[in-house]
Amino acid sequence: MFEIPAPSLKDKVSSAEWQTRVDLAACYRLVAMHGWDDLIYTHISARIPDTDEYLINAFGLAFDEITASNLVKIDIHGNILDSDSPFEINPAGFTIHSAVHQVRHDAMCVLHLHTNETIAVASLEEGLLPLSQYAMFALASMSYHDYEGLAVNSDEKLRLQADLGDKNFMLLRNHGGMTLGQTIGDAFMHMYDLTRACQVQLQIMSTDMKPIMVEQAIVDNIKAQANVVHSGATGGQKSWPAMLRKVYKADPSFAQ
Repeated sequence: MFEIPAPSLKDKVSSAEWQTRVDLAACYRLVAMHGWDDLIYTHISARIPDTDEYLINAFGLAFDEITASNLVKIDIHGNILDSDSPFEINPAGFTIHSAVHQVRHDAMCVLHLHTNETIAVASLEEGLLPLSQYAMFALASMSYHDYEGLAVNSDEKLRLQADLGDKNFMLLRNHGGMTLGQTIGDAFMHMYDLTRACQVQLQIMSTDMKPIMVEQAIVDNIKAQANVVHSGATGGQKSWPAMLRKVYKADPSFAQ
């Protein structure tokens, strides 16, 4: 009950796969450190570079138990590719991720969470409002998907794909938030911005005072700036080493 199988895959996979495993395990740990996890539910998936193979968490493990070696390698249909893996996945939980990975080949990582703040704002008719700088980053690439029940219907995948389009942020109505990134670091930074934007919006709304909305012209102009600040060499890639150090200081076992 308390013992988690601890296979070591470091010398059994390519260097690219191992680095992806380390980064993804760190992302799970960071989500737990920020209090964004939801027991054993929700998922973060990542495509192994130059393959059609993906990594996702083992079903039944808490996010602070994820390590590089206990991530599970699957195909786009959720089939486990390592026959000797002692772990299982939640196929229903991969439905949203597979829908995204099928059409967004530019996105290495898909991060889907059920935080109180993203659920609350996703459940407002107005959605995310231009109230903070954090919101500017999200609104530059925002999409919405209406709630249809538990996301296990293959027909819904087509509608989710259409709603997402080329955007990197999504609020799933009455459900939660999702972000995409060209790297795992980018996806994490996008979720950080989205969560902070939702937190600030709810705090402003709680004052019951009239807020100052950012002008639409500024929102429209922010996309190019957001792409520079929170993506690539000046965004996720630049901040990610610091995030890795933070996780390593807390518990270096994530990289095993």
